[in-house]
Amino acid sequence: MRVVITGGAGFLGARLAARLLDVGVLDGRRIEEIVLFDQVAAAVPDDPRIRVHVGDIADVDAVIGPATSSVFHLAAVVSGQAEAEFDLGMRINLDGSRSVLEACRAAGHRPRVVFTSSVAVYGGDLPDVVLDSTALAPETSYGIQKACAELLLQDYTRRGLVDGRVLRLPTVSVRAGAPNRAASSFASGVIREPLAGVECACPVSPDTRLWLLSPERAVDCLVAGHELRSADLGAARCVNLPGLSVTVGEMVAALGRVAGPEVAALVRYEPDAEIQRIASGWPGEWDTSRATALGLRGDPDIDAIIRAHMRVGRHAP
Repeated sequence: MRVVITGGAGFLGARLAARLLDVGVLDGRRIEEIVLFDQVAAAVPDDPRIRVHVGDIADVDAVIGPATSSVFHLAAVVSGQAEAEFDLGMRINLDGSRSVLEACRAAGHRPRVVFTSSVAVYGGDLPDVVLDSTALAPETSYGIQKACAELLLQDYTRRGLVDGRVLRLPTVSVRAGAPNRAASSFASGVIREPLAGVECACPVSPDTRLWLLSPERAVDCLVAGHELRSADLGAARCVNLPGLSVTVGEMVAALGRVAGPEVAALVRYEPDAEIQRIASGWPGEWDTSRATALGLRGDPDIDAIIRAHMRVGRHAP
């Protein structure tokens, strides 16, 4: 089978590709080719199954065609950048998702599409615990773009044009590498930078609550989400992935337990009103009983996320 990963040069895209190479099989079929599609060339392992294609998301039909069995649609402009650059966010996050779905439609054989959505589709006056069925009320351009793409995938699936599933990712932490323009970048920075001996200026208050998932478990969920049967999902194609409900202060306290108080002391709080506004609109507690029943798993605790980064993630690019 042939698999396409949009955003294949990105943090999760590269890790997903490595996992698929290890797994070797999806939907009971041997993976013969993995195409990493992105606007920059992906750094890839030396494996004959990997092909790199550099291009604009508007031209994704260059890699999605009759031979494509499955698409993992990860390509996106991150939250802070989508808020600052409206036209770019709309072109990549919304129009780009439409381009992916149209390319799959043109393939003519109902390819399986895994779309990564976000907690940002929620907002406003949220219940204490958010359900899969909680009404979408995004308060940022990024959240609105993701919500629109969710609805498009639902309709393409309803019409039998694709076999789609939406996986709403918690904030993925800890991400290796440099900070990016995502509003949630601090959720990795408060762990990553102190572990590297660098001070971190946290832009939100310590009582800001987040919903977290480690990179390793995020990739696990992407693969497991792909393998779900259509009958198990039914008409409700959106699944809130399991995560940890934790405050920033609890994250820093865990950092002190795992790495020592001198490391945790490298975090200082420097409020940024705009980032605080965005982060305060995200849900902090989800009911993920459906995801659990479907076999999707999160991390046991925040200490485990930090240890996983110390073991693997801090050495990743």
